[in-house]
Amino acid sequence: MAGTIQNLFTIIQFGGPLVGGVLALGATVAMPVVRRSDRKKDLRSVQMQGLLWGVIVAPLGTEIVQFILNNVVVGGTSCGF
Repeated sequence: MAGTIQNLFTIIQFGGPLVGGVLALGATVAMPVVRRSDRKKDLRSVQMQGLLWGVIVAPLGTEIVQFILNNVVVGGTSCGF
């Protein structure tokens, strides 16, 4: 069970920034090509959400959960990875 949880956190920690960075970069590259202002607003939203959730929240959330698991004592042992 602990191995599965560790693998899940690893996917979130490394996959989140990868997906978020690709979305933000794709939106940045596509923005000059799009002419319609409503599409540009959508692309700007995708760009900001990709940066926010992928690059900031995913690694930070993983670190917070890992800190909680390392410092919360369950049954006399630590759940740390």
